[in-house]
Amino acid sequence: MSSTESPRGPIDSSRVPRYAGPATFARLPRLDEVGRTDVAVVGVPFDTGVSYRPGARFGGNAIREASRLLRPYNPAQDASPFALAQVADAGDIAANPFNINEAVETIEGAADDLLGTGARLMTLGGDHTIALPLLRSVAKKHGPVALLHFDAHLDTWDTYFGAEYTHGTPFRRAVEEGILDTSALSHVGTRGPLYGKQDLTDDEKMGFGIVTSADVMRRGVDEIADQLRQRIGDRPLYISIDIDVLDPAHAPGTGTPEAGGLTSRELLEILRGLSSCHLVSADLVEVAPAYDHAEITSVAASHAAYELTTIMSRQIAAEKEAKEAEDAK
Repeated sequence: MSSTESPRGPIDSSRVPRYAGPATFARLPRLDEVGRTDVAVVGVPFDTGVSYRPGARFGGNAIREASRLLRPYNPAQDASPFALAQVADAGDIAANPFNINEAVETIEGAADDLLGTGARLMTLGGDHTIALPLLRSVAKKHGPVALLHFDAHLDTWDTYFGAEYTHGTPFRRAVEEGILDTSALSHVGTRGPLYGKQDLTDDEKMGFGIVTSADVMRRGVDEIADQLRQRIGDRPLYISIDIDVLDPAHAPGTGTPEAGGLTSRELLEILRGLSSCHLVSADLVEVAPAYDHAEITSVAASHAAYELTTIMSRQIAAEKEAKEAEDAK
């Protein structure tokens, strides 16, 4: 697809039943069918970094299956994301399941290639280990980025069994490597027991602010979204969502569930409240379909990815419009 062609959208579900055909994200074209894309939806079927239940390696395809029911117009954001920008399914990044260090390098290299085309990434995990190589790649392009981390857990622990790369350590490594803007870091939805109070002390020293799930319940989504917008400002933003940020009632299919989480409605409304932020890429991880029921978790994940994709598509369209107006002067 050339830069002047209209984006190619999803298969028309009034002509081809939703349950028929390949399960690309939202029934969008594959990357090889369009040649280039503005937003690449890419899977990373890797879960060697988990500390409890395995199975997130199957999460990306479960989200794709659940996304068959997504439609091309998003009324909550008053936008048709797949008409505003070319969004395509880039398939999966195949990472070595027996060597975490090698897998991290593979994911980073593949992300470099996709970002090098000018695309933004909507990555479907996989476990949260994958956030580190994705952030490394994004930081090469944008410099240190602001981070909103939606999760029941901090994921800023040091090591597990001496391993530096796990799903509980990516954001400590990212801070240590200088790829995050430590003036604009926030966890959202955290809750549950910790190893000790030092976990919170260490996390604060790294620069993270915390919005707990109880904060969201008490203060409401609009106030929380406003607080997050002010903290982010106009910095390039990366959003990382662990689906266990949702309560197990809304996301049973995950590896480390914690009681007392967000509802799917709260998560979606907070994301919509971030539509003015400069979202450069995002990931959604830790969907473990073996523990899911009736696709509850996968459906919630597909809608969260849809909101993030919509935000990116709107911003890409606005940037193109501004550039065309500048070129016409």
